[in-house]
Amino acid sequence: MRRQVRFALAFVLGASTGFGAMPSLADGLAGAYLAGRQASIASDYTEAARYFSRALVRDRENPILLENAAAAYLAIGDIEEGSAIAQRLLDIDPRNQVAALVMAAETLGPDGDPESDLPEIGPAADGLLDAWRTLDRGETDEAFAAFDALIADNRLQGFGAYHKALALAQVGDFEGADALLSANGGEAAFFTRRGIVAHAQVLSQLGRFDEAKLLLSESLGEDDPRLRDLLAALNSETPVPFDIATTPREGFAEVFFSVAMALSGQAADAFTLLYARVAQHIAPENVDASLMVAELLEELEQYDLANEAYDQVPRDDPAYLTAEIGRANVLRAADKADAAIEVLDQLTETHGDVSFVHTALGDALRRMERFEESAEAYDEAIAMIGDDNPRDWVVYYARGIAHERIDDWEAAEADLRKSLELNPGQPMVLNYLGYSFLELGRNYDEAMDMIRDAVAARPDSGFITDSLGWGYYRLGRFEEAVEPMEKAVELEPLDPIINDHLGDVYYAVGRKREAEFQWRRALSFDPEPDDAERIRRKLEVGLDAVLIEEGKEPVSVANEEG
Repeated sequence: MRRQVRFALAFVLGASTGFGAMPSLADGLAGAYLAGRQASIASDYTEAARYFSRALVRDRENPILLENAAAAYLAIGDIEEGSAIAQRLLDIDPRNQVAALVMAAETLGPDGDPESDLPEIGPAADGLLDAWRTLDRGETDEAFAAFDALIADNRLQGFGAYHKALALAQVGDFEGADALLSANGGEAAFFTRRGIVAHAQVLSQLGRFDEAKLLLSESLGEDDPRLRDLLAALNSETPVPFDIATTPREGFAEVFFSVAMALSGQAADAFTLLYARVAQHIAPENVDASLMVAELLEELEQYDLANEAYDQVPRDDPAYLTAEIGRANVLRAADKADAAIEVLDQLTETHGDVSFVHTALGDALRRMERFEESAEAYDEAIAMIGDDNPRDWVVYYARGIAHERIDDWEAAEADLRKSLELNPGQPMVLNYLGYSFLELGRNYDEAMDMIRDAVAARPDSGFITDSLGWGYYRLGRFEEAVEPMEKAVELEPLDPIINDHLGDVYYAVGRKREAEFQWRRALSFDPEPDDAERIRRKLEVGLDAVLIEEGKEPVSVANEEG
């Protein structure tokens, strides 16, 4: 299957490039090139563009430097700077794909001339762009014939059918568009959020409102905040304007967005980003392209660039809420937690009737360990949820954690049990509730049953396996605790708490030297200050003495140290 996917992608993309190869460098260029290369590896495209441009001052015709610089400028969305470099590269290497992408953005963008010649990009993009450019010239029959030629090619059938459907809808043939979208709903090019919304709009234009609502509810869920206006129109049986690709230029952008969607999860994020950037440049109004760019940059840990991309979604667009929550996540990841909270607080003012906004705020506050405030945010979300829905288990789970951390165990237990009621057998909830019972010294039988069920569901989770071993330890069944605790450390070797637990278990069965080794390992993994102090005390006087100092019973050593 992977082999087939690689073949399909290779066919769609066409010839690969030499991006990243080591060039033959003139004297004095190595420093700038290596700095740019290191920046590219770290996905720091702003710095990469700067260093590669500096290297090009000394060697203007080096194809590898040109390609790296063009790719970096495209990755940061600077088409103006990138296009001059790309044109020089094409003069040297007419089949270079990175340069072709930059020039496509320049030529097909809002200020470009779509009639200008385009270099080859790949079979999918080339064929689709030819059809859309033919439609742009007003040659409708020829354009649809070009789409049909793509549909006839099994390797490009999904792309061709989807884009022909968009073109048919653009010229008002909604019956024809629906026929294609209905027949090819299983194709990857269709089964995207954008393709589903396009089909729903087409159905609304045909007056088939119930079918449109069913499509959305089955595919995307009716609680998606981006669908509120669309669903309101469908509920009132008002035809929804088709706006996925209203002009050939938007069709050009859709080509690159479609290829980016096909690449997503199959190719490197850095390469997928190049196609998404082209789509965003050609049609800045395509908010799905902006969101994709932002999400890819977030994955690549380029938080400032991701923030800029999220910020390009207009306030009056239904995707604004999604973009702002994404921006808050980016700010938090960039260690700007207070700024993230500010974004989410503002959303509660502008979109306070959306439960997910309060959930997002609660999640952010919980990560900052502001548990009382996070519980209040979850209260707001749960008040809006209404009827029980299995997908809402996670909100009760999150509020249960917040309540547990502020020592409101009665409320925490109620939330965690409600979460299990909505999603029976959910291993994270079973583990959290079971482990909490162990720490409280109550409901041991129920706690162990919960944890065993969680381990059965997630046998590769070191944290859940740790709970099982710790449960046996708390019950005084020290020998039984050894195997699951050793496995937990194998699964999560760098976790200080799990290593500390294994040390306690080893001590309890008389393996004191091994216990000391595990406690030292735990200290090396930067535990919380209180935990670190306790571990050091165990190394000084032993676990039994620490337990006695804490007013607890010492462990019963099963074996004498041998």
